[in-house]
Amino acid sequence: MALVRVNPTRADFAIADGIAARTDPPAEHVAEAVTWGADEHVLCALAVGWWLYARKRGAPVRRASDHVLVTTLAAAALPHVLKRIFDQERPDRLTALGHLHGIPLSGKRLDAFPSGHAVHIGALASAATVMPAAQRNAIWAVGGGLVLTRIVLLAHWTSDVVAGLAVGVIVERLLRCVTGFGRR
Repeated sequence: MALVRVNPTRADFAIADGIAARTDPPAEHVAEAVTWGADEHVLCALAVGWWLYARKRGAPVRRASDHVLVTTLAAAALPHVLKRIFDQERPDRLTALGHLHGIPLSGKRLDAFPSGHAVHIGALASAATVMPAAQRNAIWAVGGGLVLTRIVLLAHWTSDVVAGLAVGVIVERLLRCVTGFGRR
């Protein structure tokens, strides 16, 4: 049992009910495939790969890869800590209609808050703020699509995803103080 019980909002229920009533198996299969793009294992592997690649590049690229690696590792670890503090039942555990329409079961029953995938994306999208507009906007658009899959799959309430994004941004901004990333 965690220390704090988080309750979904009325808006969370309304959004989840709307998804459960309107989804179908093909949409859920697409969301299940796409959501892997925000998985901690995938992101950590990509961050390590970029970090290794950047060792042979100039100092700015190495510094950026150091920051992204540290941020990715912190954003991967933090949700595990937070889920020990907070309990919230996942929306997919509260819908029979959704399961009839193809919604799968996600993760542990009481691990809805916050969305770990959203923490990962929030941190990386925050790091992208120093990039040129076209690259930054592309990362934000892809990140937005990735976190929306968590809502479509009813793995998380909308408020879990918003909270996860905020936590990710805060983590990344705090780590800038350690890594010196973003300073000119």
